Amino acid sequence: VRNKERACEELGIRSKTFKLPQETSQAEVIDLIKKLNNDPEIHGILVQLPVPKQIDPDAVIEAIDPAKDVDGLHPVNMGRLIRGQQCLKPCTPHGCMVMIKRTGIDIKGKKAVVVGRSNIVGKPVSVMLLQENATVTVCHSKTVNLEKETREADILVVAVGRPEFIKGDMVKPGAVVIDVGINRLDNRKLVGDVDFESVSKKAGWITPVPGGVGPMTITMLMHNTVEAAERLC
Repeated sequence: VRNKERACEELGIRSKTFKLPQETSQAEVIDLIKKLNNDPEIHGILVQLPVPKQIDPDAVIEAIDPAKDVDGLHPVNMGRLIRGQQCLKPCTPHGCMVMIKRTGIDIKGKKAVVVGRSNIVGKPVSVMLLQENATVTVCHSKTVNLEKETREADILVVAVGRPEFIKGDMVKPGAVVIDVGINRLDNRKLVGDVDFESVSKKAGWITPVPGGVGPMTITMLMHNTVEAAERLC
């Protein structure tokens, strides 16, 4: 949240943070969202996840006006994404796609493997890769012979929430590896879902943790906010 506030300040975007008590009810959160939906001076709304257990995150996200959903997680925006229509895209997958394209590789025809199937990263990034004409395989905890799939990937996106899960012998030489994970070890060190030391020796491109996907997520949030403001004004 602090990094998002700082990014807004640097770009001249006015931001307002509502820090609610832990015991806040779902109805109170939704009432606040409705007020922000109706405020013409607010162009973007996001709810920082996870939320306390008494609050249904889906209900909260669905309460946001899709035109102000700068996280890109509202079912309307997700549906438009799947249909290939204009929408506010989920920030983390969008950031992953920008980084993949910045490598200069032609995504068309490449084999892309996504490890993880969450609504926030895995599913939307697989759709975005498909729309760029990659051949996409989505892997998860029930995938048989995961190593075979990852070794064939020209583009590998990992978002499983397991520290240093992907090792060097699981990666194709020269592959583009996007590490979405962020995990804190017992020694307080932050690491991704990819074992950077071993994988970086084989990958053509690899994102670090921290300092890779995280800053791009915030960048895409700013991008969505400007896009929403332009449409609403």
